[in-house]
Amino acid sequence: MKKVILHCSITCPECGHSKKEEMPTNFCQFFYECEQCHKLLEPKPGDCCVYCSYGTVKCPPIQEGQGCCR
Repeated sequence: MKKVILHCSITCPECGHSKKEEMPTNFCQFFYECEQCHKLLEPKPGDCCVYCSYGTVKCPPIQEGQGCCR
């Protein structure tokens, strides 16, 4: 069984600010506010959450091959 990575760096496409966050395992995170420029990030079309769109690692359900809740 593959070990699921729970921490990921999420990078704002607007200002380039990056922050390491712990991804939730029990829900998809559809929105994320950049702490630097305050842009509200949403998943890109075809992605299930902001981590899949802007993170260094896909979300835990995707890593496990389960698909996401969207």
